[in-house]
This record gives sequence, C-alpha cells and structure tokens, in this order.
Amino acid sequence: MAYDVAEIRKHFPALAEGAAHFDGPGGSQVPAVVGEAVGQALCAAIANRGSVTTAERRADGIVRNARQAAADLVGGVAEGVVFGRSMTQLTYDFARTLAKDWQPGDEVIVTRLDHDANIRPWVQAAEARGATVRWAGFDATTGELAVDDVAALLTERTRLVAVTAASNLLGTRPDVRAITDRAHAVGALCYVDGVHLTPHELVDLAEFGADFYACSPYKFFGPHLGLVAANPALLETLRPDKLLPSTDTVPERFELGTLPYELLAGTTTAIDFLADLVPGPGARRERLARSLRAVGEHEDALARRLEDGLRQIPGVAQYGSPARRRTPTVLFSVVGVASATVYAKLGERGVNAPAGTFYALECSRWIGLGDTGALRAGIAPYTTESEVDRLVTEVERIAGAAR
Repeated sequence: MAYDVAEIRKHFPALAEGAAHFDGPGGSQVPAVVGEAVGQALCAAIANRGSVTTAERRADGIVRNARQAAADLVGGVAEGVVFGRSMTQLTYDFARTLAKDWQPGDEVIVTRLDHDANIRPWVQAAEARGATVRWAGFDATTGELAVDDVAALLTERTRLVAVTAASNLLGTRPDVRAITDRAHAVGALCYVDGVHLTPHELVDLAEFGADFYACSPYKFFGPHLGLVAANPALLETLRPDKLLPSTDTVPERFELGTLPYELLAGTTTAIDFLADLVPGPGARRERLARSLRAVGEHEDALARRLEDGLRQIPGVAQYGSPARRRTPTVLFSVVGVASATVYAKLGERGVNAPAGTFYALECSRWIGLGDTGALRAGIAPYTTESEVDRLVTEVERIAGAAR
C-alpha cells in the first residue's frame, strides 16, 4: 500500500488548526490515539507495579509493553530499555554512573556536532573526576563529521565516545558504526544520541554497535519522556545511585521513583501508530521497517523540494551540504533579517519554522552562527508538498521585502 499522507493527517487533531508544522525536530504533533491511551491509563484503576491486584497488574503490563515496543523500535531487547524524564536527564544519570570508575588521565571524546545533552553531561562528569575531555570537530561547510577526526583522538585511556546519530541542527548523519568500531578497538564505550534520527529511519542497535542508544518518544508522536536502550549485561555492571529499598534488578535499578505509567502507555501506542503508517501484516518490527522506509522516501522528497525552493530565493543562505546523507532537516537564514524576526513573521502567517541553536550550541558556533543560530525546518511524516511550498512562498516574501 502506498504512503497516504492525507489519510495519516486525519489522525492529528492539532493539524486542524491550520498551521504548517516544520517544528517536528523539537517535538512532533501527536495522533489522537496517543492522547486517548494516556487518558485511559490515567483514569483506569492503577497502582504501583505488582502481581496481587488488578491495578498492580495493569501497571506492570503497561511497563512491560512499553519496554517491548521501545525494543522493537530500536532493535534492542526489552530488558535493556531504561525510561526517564528525558534524554537529557538519563544522559546525566548515566554520565554520573559511568564516571564513578574514571580516574585522572582518563579521556572522554565529545563532538562539536552534537546536541548539548550529549556533550555537557560528559564534560561535567569528566571534570568532576579529573578526566580529560577531547573535542572532535567537523567540516563546517558540509556539516560532515569524519570518522578519522574522531579516531585521531582515541587512545588507550579513552573511556567513552559520545556521538550523535544525526545532528538536530544540520541533519548530518555520521558513520556511527565506524566510530563505535574504532572506540571498541581501544576498549572505550560509545553513547549514541539517536533523538533526531529515530523518527526518520529504522534503527538497529546491533548494526550501530552502540553501547547506549538514547531517544525521545515525543519526537515520534509520543509523550514527553526519554529512553536509553543498552545490553542488559552491560547494565548489570553499572551501579547507579539509588534509594536503598528500591529494586536492584536491571533495568529498574536505573529508574528513580515510580514510572509515569500513562506516558509509557502513550509511548507504546505511538510506536504502534508509527508501525502502521503503511498498513500491512507482520510483527511490529517488520511493520516498523516497512513504514519507516516509506516515511523516509516521503520526507526525503519533500526535503529536496524545500532545499530547491529556498535555493531559488535571492538572499537566503542554507547551511551544510544538501548532497550528503542526512535527515530531512534544513537550516537556513535570510540575509539582512534576524532569524528570530523571520521566525516571528512566519508564525504570524501560520508557518511554524523556529529559529535558534536548538541546544546544538557547539555546532552553531562551529559553523559561524554563534549563539543565535538560524531557522530550522524539519519535515515530518505528516508534512505535505503544499506546506513546503507555503513555507518557500512566505520566506520569499520576507526576503523580497528585505532587499
């Protein structure tokens, strides 16, 4: 069955408001079934997880279902899925836990391409232990992070490499597998930020070779929380700080306090919705592969349309190479007009394409945009050709008025 964007849009109540949403990289719109799942979990009889009462069993089932759904999404195992408040919170937690074994002289590698949530937790954890932080740069023109630029920093003292699977600012997709292979060759672990990639392509933890893979359900139609997937055997070797009476089993030992059952119910539903964007038979992982393949084709075509349209407008600058393999993310600015002003003008006209660094501060500085950044337009599964054309038309009007 062909990808039917018109049919898909019917499931998103927010789209009826009329705005064209290019703000998906910051958080997607949500289908009605996800909101319903959250509400049902909140309103049903529920208790702390257990096996005695119906309410306890319901809570336990919600958690188990969410772990399995997340594992199916990223190609992991349910026993290795850790849930938390956000990817940022989880990364801080894992940084503090891993750093317990670091010594002065140990080294951690971070990249200038990453979101700050996969930089600052490692920098601060290293500083607290007297470890050295080594920075990998990237090509500021193309946005490409070369494997050799990371590999050149690796030594026998490297304990961890933190790298993005896709830049949330430029959409660049580094060769994660090559980087993890190089890291593992010197005995280092690799923590991969998959927040920006996961909504756009089927992820396979084994193919990436990632020791930890972090993502956020609210980027792919779900509620606001984060998750990290890892090998349970690796998690067994880590001792996070936790309350004395809380369980010591994996993955629960990493989840501080009672889990948000309603958000986990919404996460399962979001992943099922994503799997069924292109209806058809098969287990959830098979359905996810089929749907995300179709999503990729749809989004890539629209991203090319957007890039081509913006390229025709005098006074519009785009950042990064459009020829590279990347997510459908376009970073641009209008010469002579502050990006915040363009953002506001677009918003007044019902086009949501925000401006800023989007917490990719090091990346923005590296490509010469400083702490201001630029406009970011992200294509989502519900984006249409007419919305792309609408964005191009409005940018052309703003640029024309500035000339």
